[in-house]
Formats: sequence, C-alpha cells, structure tokens
Amino acid sequence: MMARAVVPAPTASRKTAMRESPGIACFRRSSRFSLSSTLSHDVPVTLPPGFARLATKPCSTASSTAPTKYSGPVGFLYVLSGAIAVQTDAGQRSLQPDDAFLVTAGSTHSLNASGSQPVQFLHFVLARSSELDRPAEQPPAVVSELYRTSRAIPDLKPGRYEFTLTRVSYPRMDPNPPHYRSGAALYYVRSGSGTFIAEGKTETKEMGTPHFEPHGWVHQWAKSGDAPLVLLQANISEEGVPAVIMRQPPPSGPGR
Repeated sequence: MMARAVVPAPTASRKTAMRESPGIACFRRSSRFSLSSTLSHDVPVTLPPGFARLATKPCSTASSTAPTKYSGPVGFLYVLSGAIAVQTDAGQRSLQPDDAFLVTAGSTHSLNASGSQPVQFLHFVLARSSELDRPAEQPPAVVSELYRTSRAIPDLKPGRYEFTLTRVSYPRMDPNPPHYRSGAALYYVRSGSGTFIAEGKTETKEMGTPHFEPHGWVHQWAKSGDAPLVLLQANISEEGVPAVIMRQPPPSGPGR
C-alpha cells in the first residue's frame, strides 16, 4: 500500500508498547497529538504503501546510492519484504520484514534498501485533505495508493487523539461479538483471509486487501481454516477512550 494515511502534527508525547494475549499476538506503535477545531472536520485517512506498492503486482525498489526522501504528515511505515534503512535527525534505524516505524510530521526521512533485494513497505498516512495529493516518497521509490477515504473522517471532535498501528493475529474462530470503532480504522490484510460481517452481509477479506471501518459501524470478524488471519490496523481514537466498543452505537450510526 503505499498507503498514504494522513495525520495532523503529533505532540512530543509518543509511546510504543508490545502485548500478547491467548491466541492473539500483536504489537502496537502509537503517536499522540492534539486535534484543532478546524482540523476536526478535515481529516481524511489514506492507506498507501511506500516503496513497492502492493496492489496485486508490487513494484520493486532495490538498493540505490540515491535514497528516497519523505517529509510530510505523520504516519507509519510497515515493512512487507526486504530490509530498509531509515535515516532521521535522531539517527538511523534498520527495519526488517514486519518491523514498523513511526514517521513524525514535518521531519525529513531518508529511506534506502539496505540489501540487494527489492523492498516493499506500507505507508499509513493521516492528514488534512489539502495534504493528500502532495507527492509522497520521492524517486527512486515507486508508489501505488491502495486506499483513500472518500471524505474527512466523521465524528472527530477537538481534543487529544491517539493514532496507532497494531498487528493482530486471529486463529480459527466463530464470529466474535458485535463491536464498533470509537474513532475509525484503516486495515490491511497482511496474510490469510477472514470473513467480515456487517449489516446482514458477509464479505471475504483476502491477503493484500485494504479495509476501512468508520465510527459506529457495528461488525464482526470470523476465521475458518488453520492458517491465521493477520491484520494491520491503523486506528485513530480519542485519548483515553477504547478504540473498540463492544455494544451498539448511537442512533446516528456509521459515517462511511
């Protein structure tokens, strides 16, 4: 995906956490920021991947003497294959497959494949509408946009928010309890396949599929077969409010 997600400038407060629960393993990367009243009505979410895009035929970017540069809205990089070196003012980080990196807003990031193999990564971006069409990663990277919300994320109020990236692995399971997002989430199916159930309809979500869940959309996930379903979830929610609510939403319903 060079998923291009869009985000407002985060504050200096950030956190990284790891957690595991029976049958479900996940990691979490997060960024906290304040949402102004003007931004609250103008925050679309986009999901594009970085270097090699993932549609059905990912493009490739091999090691080059000229790194790719990125400076833009806050987001997350998630490495799908290959190895990549990320250089910032704070130093250099080497990322392997299934590593994630918080991209801070307004900082210049230099990205380069650190091996002989092409690199494929996702880039989740959270930004204002006016920022969505600006250039993403510069050449030699090849970027394909996998998903973009059609309009600003609804139901976001002025205040402090968390923007997180979580990887969750589901084993075989019957439909989980109905639930909905307190904010919104943009998914990417990392591996496996699962069944998404909402509004009396079922839909199979295959590997490589982006999926968006707006606020208030009551739904369930189910998994058949032995291969685990692995989901990447870029979520925005108010600070201190659970990202997932296990009950029926307010009468207004979802804003898709």
